Amino acid sequence: MQFRGYITKNMQNKWFHSIDNINNFYYIIIYKDEQIGLFNEKNIDWEHKTSETGLFIAEKKYINTQIPVLTSLFLSEIGFYLLQGERTYIRILKDNHQAIKYSRSFGYELCENQDDQELQQYVLTRQHFENKGKKLLDAANKIYKENAVLWLYLEEHDYQSGVAQFIENIIDRSELKIQFDVIDGVKRYHFP
Repeated sequence: MQFRGYITKNMQNKWFHSIDNINNFYYIIIYKDEQIGLFNEKNIDWEHKTSETGLFIAEKKYINTQIPVLTSLFLSEIGFYLLQGERTYIRILKDNHQAIKYSRSFGYELCENQDDQELQQYVLTRQHFENKGKKLLDAANKIYKENAVLWLYLEEHDYQSGVAQFIENIIDRSELKIQFDVIDGVKRYHFP
């Protein structure tokens, strides 16, 4: 991570309120009923169809498993096909060779004038994802067809902030065949 300092409760609350809107989506990764990480699509520019993404796996035992790969693939599909993005950017510390290799496998490319930067910016276009990442997704679908399911839960807070209504409107207009159900008052969408 770029920021490595101590975060106070007030700093955390201020950050949370700054991202609680339709331009920032944060997804908790749950595997076997355990919260193991987070994926985000933030600073969405709806007019230019760009965003920044990030993947954080908190549980070290899952870092070198299929979970980060499946999460990245499925959520890239949400960004490109449901949210209609054209480009997404990531930032990687120059010496994080594992993250660079991982990101390049999905089609991310180093942006111009980044060679000398400590925190380098990479870009993934929808076209590069379709050329490279889609092949990974097709292989993953064959292997994990029965076991890998992507659910999007919309919680009470999402309705209070207006984010849920915004997402539901996008889903209603989408050509994707997205189904939903309601369990314990929480609506969850199942992505094909």
